Amino acid sequence: MNFAPMKDLLLLAEQKRIAYGAFVVYSYDTAAAAVEAGCRLNVPVIFIAGGDCCDLMGDFEGTVRTVQYACRNSTVPVALHLDHSHSFEDCCAAINAGFSSVMIDGSALPYEENIALTRKVVEFAHPLGITVEGELGRLVGEEGALRVKGPEGAQTDPEEARVFVERTGVDCLAVSIGTQHGQYKAAPKLNIPRLAKINELVDVPLVLHGGSGTPMDQVQEAIKNGIRKINVATDIMIAMVDDYEAQKKQDGFRYNTAMFESSKKAASDLIASRMKAFRFE
Repeated sequence: MNFAPMKDLLLLAEQKRIAYGAFVVYSYDTAAAAVEAGCRLNVPVIFIAGGDCCDLMGDFEGTVRTVQYACRNSTVPVALHLDHSHSFEDCCAAINAGFSSVMIDGSALPYEENIALTRKVVEFAHPLGITVEGELGRLVGEEGALRVKGPEGAQTDPEEARVFVERTGVDCLAVSIGTQHGQYKAAPKLNIPRLAKINELVDVPLVLHGGSGTPMDQVQEAIKNGIRKINVATDIMIAMVDDYEAQKKQDGFRYNTAMFESSKKAASDLIASRMKAFRFE
């Protein structure tokens, strides 16, 4: 199967004033879990895979083959998105391997350098029909080897976001409004007024990273103010690991392949619950 352009799915979300979840994929069973949930609910599926996830599946081409096979009988559109790439070369390699969307994350660079790098990826990707996500502002927490501390100073500036989108031509923009990567030590408070201002000035769909563990009432308020894609990674890992641990505590537990089927179902149920919550109406 061919992967759908993520841009088309986000424009559909914009029309419906909802958000679609973007779910981490790092194995066949995590891919199958999301597809099962999407087909059950008739909701498009967006997969996100960072470089570390792709390494687990045998590089970009291995990732494409793994996800394509998991989606072979899908009844809903599926997009495959490279998450948090920091180089033009990796974006090109992912596109050439068959990804339908890439994120170029220049958020750690000076503003002008971020614009230049993002624009370079857009100029390569758009003639091929590939969606490009950029990022402005930085999330607190960890993303690979990157660690960011201190919430407010890292958040996205609305006017800078407007100029960034105009000058780069990105299809969607990841913004920093108070979420973080990984698990929270304390519940976050999303900066909805900042998000509303960004949404007022920017004419592309907005993306919320760090969706795991964020209180759902705040997530839904963010959706009302322009968020159209919400990344979910840690919650899926937690669901699978918690299921393994629960199985081991059961009387008569034995190590066998059924434990992996059970953990896949736990991931699928978690994904389905997020799909329902993100498209509340």
